[in-house]
Amino acid sequence: MPADRVNPRKGAAVLRAAALSLGALCLAASAGPAAAQPRADQLAACAACHGPGGNAAIAEYPSIAGQPRLFIENQLVLIREGLRDVPSMKAVMGPITDAEIVELSKYFAAQAPTRRPGTADPARMKAGADLSRRLLCGSCHLPDYAGQNQVPRLAWQNEVFLVASMKQFRDHPGLGRDTIMAATLRGLSDNDLATLAHYLAHHGR
Repeated sequence: MPADRVNPRKGAAVLRAAALSLGALCLAASAGPAAAQPRADQLAACAACHGPGGNAAIAEYPSIAGQPRLFIENQLVLIREGLRDVPSMKAVMGPITDAEIVELSKYFAAQAPTRRPGTADPARMKAGADLSRRLLCGSCHLPDYAGQNQVPRLAWQNEVFLVASMKQFRDHPGLGRDTIMAATLRGLSDNDLATLAHYLAHHGR
């Protein structure tokens, strides 16, 4: 799920549609064992950007392996319904169904995330840890940054992607964006965001 663009033209109707779809997903996910696994062509389309098993090698794209299932479901619905404007995702998703979203979300949530390559800088790691404590990042993303429910995993995420995402929250709050994140990151410098991203990308679990 690459960085997205705010689409201010989408209003209450889209929000209602997304809410209805999320409700349908909850029913589908709780209805018992799934009848099918993700389609091979859908997994291949996901792997093109997010990497095999959801571990992205392209720095601009997020790893989705080990992300909370509910978080993945939410994002796929928001993109499908147009609340998040991610053209590259819309192009490959096509008319994806609720059942397919459930299966893809379960699949990637069950995949093991891999540690980011490269060497962590001790000084930046300490500064990032201090900044994370001050911002209370662990209160929503959990102390190990593994994420929970609708809150994404940050540990071992692509550093470049983290910086781009945080800049969007900070600089472009709007429809479909998390207001808590926008408020948390307000006033932070680009260097602060880069330091925090370095810490999260290399944080051990």
